[in-house]
Amino acid sequence: MKVNLYEKYKKEIVPALQKEFGFKNVMQVPKLKKVVLNAGIGRFVKEPRFIDNVEANLTKISGQKPMRTKAKKSISNFKTREGMEIGVAVTLRGAKMYQFLEKLVSITLPRVRDFRGLSDKSFDKNGNYAIGFKENLAFPEIKTEELEKMHGLQIIINISAKNKAEGKALLTHLGFPFVK
Repeated sequence: MKVNLYEKYKKEIVPALQKEFGFKNVMQVPKLKKVVLNAGIGRFVKEPRFIDNVEANLTKISGQKPMRTKAKKSISNFKTREGMEIGVAVTLRGAKMYQFLEKLVSITLPRVRDFRGLSDKSFDKNGNYAIGFKENLAFPEIKTEELEKMHGLQIIINISAKNKAEGKALLTHLGFPFVK
């Protein structure tokens, strides 16, 4: 199965990045490794139905069943015990990752309320990028009338870049709307 964003990456973005950064080998060009969607359940940790709701929403958004994450240690201030389920996470790779990113850039981000662009301050020193959503209504798979409680989620894009500049250049070429 061919993915449009992947084809664009191979045919247009790789040569552009090679020219921009002076890479002699195609293997030096930064590429996407994986995309991780993560949602913590926070203050609703005592409600078992809420984690099922979050899990169902992440399944709709990603097209893949999420894994439940458990607390590694007990923290009394957060009222969590070791082994308690505190969130859900999905890791996307390959074709599903490119399909998700294409949908994220072309459909989801324009639907975010008061969206002015992505901040370039969310890069780490290795060029990985994180996006946080306060509410999951921006995703087209989530219907307002089906929602019980709103929850946010975090999207981490793992890139094989050596630094922040390479990671930002790759995402810019992929169509991510960064603030100038």
